Amino acid sequence: MLGQGVHVALTPVLFLLLWQEAGPIEVPLDLKQPPTIIKQSVKDYIVDPRDNIIIECEAKGNPTPTFLWRKNGKFFNFGNDPRVTMQKHSGTLKIGFRPGERPEDYEGEYQCFASNDHGVAMSNKILLRVSKAPLWPKEILEPRVVTEGSPLILPCNPPPGLPPPQIFWMDSNMNPIPQNERVSMGQNGDLYFSNVHLQDAERDYSCNARFNFTHTIQQKNPFSLRVQTTEPYNDTSFNATDPYGGRRVAESRPSFLTPSGIQSSKMVLRDQELLLECIAAGLPTPSITWFKKGAELPAKKVKFENNNKVLRVLSVSEEDAGDYVCTANNNVGMIRHTISVDVKAAPYWLDKPTNLILAPDEGGRLVCRANGKPKPTIQWFVDGEPLEAKIREGSSNSVRHREMLGDTIIFRSVEIGSSAVYQCNASNQHGYLLANAFVSVLDLSPMMLGPKNQLIQVIENNRTFLDCPFFGSPLPEHRWFKNGQGSGLDGGHYRTYLNGSLEIKRTRREDEGTYTCVASNMLGKAENQVHLEVKEPTRIVQAPVHQSAVRGTTARFDCKVNSDPTLPVTVTWTKDDKPLDLRWRLKKDKDSLTISNINEGDAGTYTCMAKSAIDQDSVSARLTVLGRPDPPMDLDLSDPAARSVRLTWIPGNDHNSPITGFLVQFEEDRWEPGRWQNLTSFSGDLNSVVLQLSPYVNYQFRVIAINSVGQSDPSQPSPRYKTSGAAPDAIPRGLRGWGTRNDNMEITWEPLQDLERNGPNLQYHVWWRRKDSGEQWDSGTTPSSNYVVQNTDTYVPYEIRIQASNEFGSGPESNVVIGYSGEDKPTEPPRQLQVSNVDSTKAQVKWKAVNMSSIRGEFKEYRLYYSRKSSLVPGLVVKEETKNKGFYTTADEPSGILTGLVPFSKYKMSMVVANNRFEGPPSNMVEFTTREGVPDAPKFFKINRRTLDTLYLEWDRPLEPNGILIGYKLEYQAVNSSRPSSPTILTIPHNVTKHTLRLPDRSTRYKLFLSALTQQGSGEVFAEESPHFSNEEGFTEEEGLVELTNAFVFSDFTPTPPPLATLPSTTIAATESSTPATTPLTTTTTSSTTTVAPPPTTTEAPPTTTAAVLLISRGPNLNVLVTRGPEIWNLTVDPNSVYANVSWRHSFPAGSSAFVLEFALDSEKTRKVVKSVPVMQQPPVTVADLNASTTYHLRVYSHELNSISSTWVIFKTKAAYIDQVDIATQGWFIGLMCAIALIILILLIVCFIKRSRGGKYPGAVWVATVRKVLVRDKKDLPLDPVDHKDQDGSFDYQNGSSVHDRDKNQNSSDEDNKPLQGSQTSLDGNVKESDDSLVDYGDGGDGQFNEDGSFIGQYTVKKDKDETEGNESSEATSPVNAIYSLA
Repeated sequence: MLGQGVHVALTPVLFLLLWQEAGPIEVPLDLKQPPTIIKQSVKDYIVDPRDNIIIECEAKGNPTPTFLWRKNGKFFNFGNDPRVTMQKHSGTLKIGFRPGERPEDYEGEYQCFASNDHGVAMSNKILLRVSKAPLWPKEILEPRVVTEGSPLILPCNPPPGLPPPQIFWMDSNMNPIPQNERVSMGQNGDLYFSNVHLQDAERDYSCNARFNFTHTIQQKNPFSLRVQTTEPYNDTSFNATDPYGGRRVAESRPSFLTPSGIQSSKMVLRDQELLLECIAAGLPTPSITWFKKGAELPAKKVKFENNNKVLRVLSVSEEDAGDYVCTANNNVGMIRHTISVDVKAAPYWLDKPTNLILAPDEGGRLVCRANGKPKPTIQWFVDGEPLEAKIREGSSNSVRHREMLGDTIIFRSVEIGSSAVYQCNASNQHGYLLANAFVSVLDLSPMMLGPKNQLIQVIENNRTFLDCPFFGSPLPEHRWFKNGQGSGLDGGHYRTYLNGSLEIKRTRREDEGTYTCVASNMLGKAENQVHLEVKEPTRIVQAPVHQSAVRGTTARFDCKVNSDPTLPVTVTWTKDDKPLDLRWRLKKDKDSLTISNINEGDAGTYTCMAKSAIDQDSVSARLTVLGRPDPPMDLDLSDPAARSVRLTWIPGNDHNSPITGFLVQFEEDRWEPGRWQNLTSFSGDLNSVVLQLSPYVNYQFRVIAINSVGQSDPSQPSPRYKTSGAAPDAIPRGLRGWGTRNDNMEITWEPLQDLERNGPNLQYHVWWRRKDSGEQWDSGTTPSSNYVVQNTDTYVPYEIRIQASNEFGSGPESNVVIGYSGEDKPTEPPRQLQVSNVDSTKAQVKWKAVNMSSIRGEFKEYRLYYSRKSSLVPGLVVKEETKNKGFYTTADEPSGILTGLVPFSKYKMSMVVANNRFEGPPSNMVEFTTREGVPDAPKFFKINRRTLDTLYLEWDRPLEPNGILIGYKLEYQAVNSSRPSSPTILTIPHNVTKHTLRLPDRSTRYKLFLSALTQQGSGEVFAEESPHFSNEEGFTEEEGLVELTNAFVFSDFTPTPPPLATLPSTTIAATESSTPATTPLTTTTTSSTTTVAPPPTTTEAPPTTTAAVLLISRGPNLNVLVTRGPEIWNLTVDPNSVYANVSWRHSFPAGSSAFVLEFALDSEKTRKVVKSVPVMQQPPVTVADLNASTTYHLRVYSHELNSISSTWVIFKTKAAYIDQVDIATQGWFIGLMCAIALIILILLIVCFIKRSRGGKYPGAVWVATVRKVLVRDKKDLPLDPVDHKDQDGSFDYQNGSSVHDRDKNQNSSDEDNKPLQGSQTSLDGNVKESDDSLVDYGDGGDGQFNEDGSFIGQYTVKKDKDETEGNESSEATSPVNAIYSLA
């Protein structure tokens, strides 16, 4: 039993029934019944003589039937023939043969009879024939002589075989004869030439017959042709459009080679194929067309074959009869042939008799109706005997119960024991039909034939059949009930059938339940139950799709399945309809199949099949594996010429990606042997190209194929091909003349490339003369790429031309080029250099122009040299660095603007005029000072600590004050308040760098802005945000701290991407009212950087202009964005001159990630990466080896995930100051000083002991030497850079002292060193010991002694009271001074 619907599964217990509305009623085999033939051989039975013969005949019945055979109408006693046996429980005959025995002896017409106690059934008449493959008759075939252009028929006449052989034509070399409009094989096997070409004589023609049963091929002796022509044949003139090579061959009208005449007829049987053929002769070759008179050709049934020469009509029916016309047409004429088709028919059933089961006293009928052309005759048999004879010789009782009326037998009031088998035979001259139908008389109550209480599971919305096979006699009535309620089911979406089946047209969920089938007749009733469950269908909702993948990559096929939750589903994959071997590269999971590292063997059709117990669904997708093409093969050179050659190759496998191009490379063995170079490229549809070559090169070539995946490996090199030499074709490029000295001109050019030499001994011929002089050309020859002309005037124009030559001749000359002899130093300086309109960052420069003749060369520019000598900020030391700026102008009184100056600084400048080689003498020196400006941003600004209502702030001074600092402006404003609030401004003294801020509202977060002030206004702003509270992210009550970030900010910072728009400056005017100004706050944010115009102030202030500045906002925003993946943000930089402290935040797992710091510089509107630093530790980090005073772009990205990156941040390193090392704080220096002090103390004690004993002072010289060393070390010591402030607010950035104190200390230091320096002379001389005086050990007569005559006081530094009190420099706390005091 077969299931219904798209998704079908067959199981032993759960199944669906395919119904048959008119199917015969089956009698259970355990009941008595007549025989029924269930298997038999075909009517026309052809057997292979090499095999045993098996004639099939099988039947069923109760009791089991017995069998007998008739051969040619007579009883076949196979028991007397040892070669014939009958199979057990069957009537099938087996005829065995030994070698040499004749199977033909058993040819004939066989018929099988099966009989038991209730009747006899008989089979069709089986015509047994043995296949034959007769040999071709021996014959000698003379050559066929034919005139060119005439038609020709080569007959085949194959031997008659059984079945007929298949015919084909070949030549003696076993090559098939090509068939076309001109040459074709007919249905009879003959070979037809519509017209003969001279080339047809180049081969012979042999007819071959293939016998399928014997698997043999027989070949007829070949035909040879001799074609006569009136003109000689020139094979070079042959082409497809003119096969006669321009020779004159007479044209002819069409004529039919087959069929002959203008009309013929054809008979065909119904349901067979109709083959109509027309083959015509003529020159040119005629074309064939077909039509049917009075009707259209049925397009669905008609096929044209053999270049329209054959018309095939499939499955012929009576309406296909009629006249078919074929026309043959060429440019000379047209003919027609009409074929009349008559359709006959062997008998075919209209009403085939079926088994009839009757109860006693019932009646019925057997009907046997057939049709055919001519109309068939009907003959009835009963138990294998003619019914008419049975009726004639039968009793009156049988006549009363049975009546034959033509094609119908009527039964009345049948009785038990009258069962029999009836045969109906319908025959005409084209064939016969035979049908067996038994009449069984039974008296039986209803019985169920199917299994009890079936459980049937079906798919929702499918057509469903519930099976309830039953039997009974008389035929029972049957009805269906659902859940044991209501009347019988019939109508609506239910339908019942005579065989007991119930159809549910479209099954729904509400159709679930128990269905009861009841069969009843007068003898009783029987019932059965079927339990129906309705399930959701199994469907693939996300199907695999066709895809192409590159070899070595990964392919993934999706297959997501939805199914009924109560049905287990199995998903299986097949490749090309074969089970898929899930190896290590193939991974199957619930919803997909993944193939990694794919190769060509993975290509194919992959099918995902989802299968449940009752249905299934499958979807297929094709995987195409793309790969690089294989290298081209078999490179060949042809058509050699002086500068070209044809290269031909065979393309390699394209690996499913079409070849889009070929790259031809060459290698030559003279200039660069072994180096392959690209020559040219071609499209992918070419494999033979002409290569343009250079002379005097010994080439070899190779080819690379290119497709969408990539390039193939290079092919094997071609043979070498050497071109002959020639004169140069190229003109040397880049010809120019210029002087290397003031009395010469060097002529240079680009040497010809190797492939442009065209021959050996390449030389260059150079000509020159003064421009517009009309002089004769001077010339020179050189093999190099330059030529120097000596003894020229200074900066004079010359006309120059050049030509290349080799052993084969000279090449073309170049055009004339103007060159110049050498330049000399300008003789005249710019005059009256002056500066005007100086502001804080720029100045206007004016000067008097020089005489152009004094430049003594090409005027390049006026070059202004300027340097920043010092800053006007007290104590700020700068490194003087000379810069220059060029001005190109030819005005008599030129001027320009010098920009980029540092405010509040002293500059000096001078100017020179320059040509291409030299600068002239300098102009007058000019000094000027720039005005005071607004300061830079504070060096850092941070929130050290926070309590509930207090912020502890700290910052540092700006790196460039750009003026005298007068204070700091602190501005803060609530950022998370529900009501808008005005900013609050505080002014802080200039010498304060810490501040405690009391917050008005402890539940509000604030944004803080800090800037330094000069008389010109506030400078760049540094922004901070107050930390989170305990109920916000990132804040802990125990620490009360926020992350501290030191970032350097400057106003020209422009992050990329996206660029920040330039903000307009904001002017805050003075006012007497405390009402806040209404200047709007403008903010542009890019990641962690913010550009803000400072908010309005609430205090009185003079009119102040504040430029738009850049802020760095640290800390997360109030609305926290939770990202799905790792991120990097809040990148901050604290730069120094040659290093920077970098910090950032990220959401990568701690300790499991590495980062890369990428530094870039601006280069012609692009960002050029100059440094990449891999970092394995967590931030913050320190990056060294940076350049001072340089603007960097910096970003941080993940080493593992390069696409995860911070935004770009721009910072500038500090200016390069001279490092002042305070060795007074160095451990080694302190230790050295302590050791020296200890030694001096010991020496003093020794001296006192000696003196008390009246001894001399032998250690005095040694002590003086120590003093000398100390004085020299002191002079070389750097000053202490600790900050010291004076009362007037000035600040010494070098040594921390005020300007006044620094000058005073300088004078004091000079006086103190004088006596020490004086002692150096005596120490350098010879020291003599004296018994009376110690002068020889001191500084001479000026030495100072104590009252006892000692010189110890000489080592005590004496200072005035005022000097000591006024000196707050590092010298006051120096360890050297401490030693002096100790001494």
